[in-house]
Amino acid sequence: MVIGVAEALLGRPVRTVLEVGHGDGTWRTALRRVRPGVRYTGVDSSAYVVARFGRSRGIRFGTFGTLATEELRGPFDLVVCRRVPDHLGPRELSRGLQALAGLLGGVAYFDAIAPRAGRQLTPGDARQAARYRRALRRAGLTAVGMQCWVGAALRDAAAALARG
Repeated sequence: MVIGVAEALLGRPVRTVLEVGHGDGTWRTALRRVRPGVRYTGVDSSAYVVARFGRSRGIRFGTFGTLATEELRGPFDLVVCRRVPDHLGPRELSRGLQALAGLLGGVAYFDAIAPRAGRQLTPGDARQAARYRRALRRAGLTAVGMQCWVGAALRDAAAALARG
């Protein structure tokens, strides 16, 4: 779904992907199955993950808050950020989102703003989701649905598609 949203807005196949909070590479594997030639970059704060998988899976050490100091070759057609904002304070969240907005040339996917499968949305979840949405908008990102957001590069294309 996320690739479909990105490609519909880009008008071409996804070529570059940045995943923040990479973990064991589940998204990398799935993306490479669909788009074998994609240039993939992972950023993770786990020294174990970087030592174990860094070289073979294109993962470098970094945190959400240090994205602005990383030497990342953007812009990226797709940015994937799964559950990472759950663990961040307001300052680190804001700093990371500002950096991501500058690296984004396509669509960013943030699954942290929806309840996890099999769970009811609690009042705390709703407050947290509202906090994320405000931070995303302050960073200059625009919601396009399905937990996907675009920056300045695709804002007009998204608006045109919404108007039909």
